[in-house]
Amino acid sequence: MRTRFAEFGHTYDSYSFGYTVHGERESSDNLASVYADGFLPYSSVGADPNLFYMSRSVRVPVAQHTASSENRRILRKFDGQFTCEYLEGDALRASPEFRTLMLTYFAERHGAQVMPAERLEQILARDLPLRAAAYSKDGTPVAYVLEVAEGPFMHYWYSCYSLAHVNGSLGMWLMLDAIRRAAQEGRTYVYLGTAYGEKARYKTNVLALEYWDGNTWQADTRRLAELMKLDGAHLSGSLALPSRLHA
Repeated sequence: MRTRFAEFGHTYDSYSFGYTVHGERESSDNLASVYADGFLPYSSVGADPNLFYMSRSVRVPVAQHTASSENRRILRKFDGQFTCEYLEGDALRASPEFRTLMLTYFAERHGAQVMPAERLEQILARDLPLRAAAYSKDGTPVAYVLEVAEGPFMHYWYSCYSLAHVNGSLGMWLMLDAIRRAAQEGRTYVYLGTAYGEKARYKTNVLALEYWDGNTWQADTRRLAELMKLDGAHLSGSLALPSRLHA
């Protein structure tokens, strides 16, 4: 993987100089190793389809995970209600039900600019082992989880569900069920995206959670919670990507 660095912010008095780190995936790169090195796929509209970014990502070591009492309450609430099957390849890219629910969910919950149709199409066209876990009830689609799944890992990338289940903990159930599915498939890790700010605090309810600190994976979730509280005070700056590459 070749890396790109872009200046992000600085505090000169303390000699703190921040750079964002992006990686350009090459054909020889092992995808599991890319994730293990703290990178996630970059998916903004118009971005290089081979581009990844380093962040405070989080993952669950599947063998170490156990459900907390609150997790078990949520699992009991929805277990047995849905059937689940996988959409992959052409079946995923051709599914109008998947597109409709994904775009409707994001438009209503986060704003249409977060997941416009162009961005979704770009994601589906990427050279990644994509699949969608499709949950339905009585033949009607209820939820989808878009995943990258290969060998020892699964990346729980984007989820969407019927707006009738908003505020009902279905989103958390989908994440917990993904960890169970990964265990059934014999995978080692489930990556759960990033952990920044208060909106991501629900991820700390998943036991055995690890986070990437820029150098290695850490299991101190108390420290993770502290970092998330401080995120709003952090400096921000330009995220423009440089053209210079570094081997």
